[in-house]
Amino acid sequence: MELSVVMPCLNEAETVETCVRKALGFFAEHGVDGEVIIADNGSTDGSRQLARDAGARVVPVSAKGYGNALMGGIRAARGTYVVMGDADDSYDFTALMPFLEQLRDGADLVMGNRFKGGIAPGAMPPLHRYLGNPVLSFVGRLFFGSKIGDFHCGLRAFRRDSILRLELQTGGMEFASEMVVRSTLAGYDIREVPTTLSPDGRSRPPHLSTWRDGWRHLRFLCLYSPRWLFLIPGLLMMAIGLIAGVALATGPIHVGDVAFDVDTLVGASAAVVIGFQAVIFALLTKVYAMEEGFLPHDKRVQRVIDSWSLERGLVVGGLLALAGLVGLVASLAHWQGHSFGELDPRDALRIVVPSATALIMSFQMIFASLFVSILAIRRRSHPPVIDVVDEATDVVEAAADKVRSEALDAEAPADPRDDTDTDGDAAGAAEDAAETPEAETVPAEAVSAEAGASAEGAADKTA
Repeated sequence: MELSVVMPCLNEAETVETCVRKALGFFAEHGVDGEVIIADNGSTDGSRQLARDAGARVVPVSAKGYGNALMGGIRAARGTYVVMGDADDSYDFTALMPFLEQLRDGADLVMGNRFKGGIAPGAMPPLHRYLGNPVLSFVGRLFFGSKIGDFHCGLRAFRRDSILRLELQTGGMEFASEMVVRSTLAGYDIREVPTTLSPDGRSRPPHLSTWRDGWRHLRFLCLYSPRWLFLIPGLLMMAIGLIAGVALATGPIHVGDVAFDVDTLVGASAAVVIGFQAVIFALLTKVYAMEEGFLPHDKRVQRVIDSWSLERGLVVGGLLALAGLVGLVASLAHWQGHSFGELDPRDALRIVVPSATALIMSFQMIFASLFVSILAIRRRSHPPVIDVVDEATDVVEAAADKVRSEALDAEAPADPRDDTDTDGDAAGAAEDAAETPEAETVPAEAVSAEAGASAEGAADKTA
């Protein structure tokens, strides 16, 4: 089968039959071998029966959520290609040919773009049209280098095996973003075609929640991009804090009538610490996501991990701690020089704040190095050790035991009640037994060679 059209459904009795008939009409008009799957997410309004009567195959999906329903339908699909679209009659299932043509041409994922194809009046709320979708799509392009203009178009097509290979995880509305992001990170061939959006045919409110689902999309985009979530903000904070801290370490700075002094120095120190922590979090998140398969392997991160061993982290952390301790000793000497009396905060804090900052960063460095080392631990299943000689010896001994057993059976006295010539039969059996080792067993050298080859083959497979 070439094409499966999958529609998630939750109480769409008003529109599901129309959508199914449109998709089946597309198959008939263009001679496409296809099917329509309704991934029902617990409808109670008769949607299932209406879909069956219209000619669709209904797949019940117990796990609630837009993404769960779609994944249930995608797994049940029989087509090489899959088109997914809402069952609310807002998308035109008679106009799927541009999607199918791109798939036949080798695309892995074909996205619809409603902003290029046309949005009918009343089809999309102004907040979604002018703020939500443009902003979230811009964030997706910025964070992941995607060229898709409409990240959240509900009408899209893809190769079934390509999407299943991604092992998508989200179960809600953010599934739409995850598909684009994971496909982009996997290097898939992603294309875009114009599509139209019409007002849906339902009389009830949509399932989509503007703020809740918008936040879930934004949260997903941030969590899948440690660089923008942690690394870039952390580097900016560290740079600002270091520049301000170095400038204030020798004395106050006056900009017009405004004086920046030790209070600003404390804030600069906090910025350095927070920024350094964010940079470490970026590294830890990236390592964890790579190990668990959420994000693709990054050679740059791998080089950092390979070059930054636990021992080096401990050494750098120790040096920072030493610098902090030296500064604290210097502050004690400064206090002693004033007979342990009252100090001018502007002088004392210029020694204490940098020293405390170095101590805090030293422990952050040590703890991060330890945690990265823990993440790098692999679960291994060690193969059993096979001694080829012992294995061959066991085979030979088992064969010899079998021959001896057969020989003893042949030499056993005949039953007295037997009137036949037992002596002749026994002699014949003994002769057969004597010939058995040559006929049924393998020489020890051959057994050893075969066992050695088997062991080498097993070792190759294990490696």
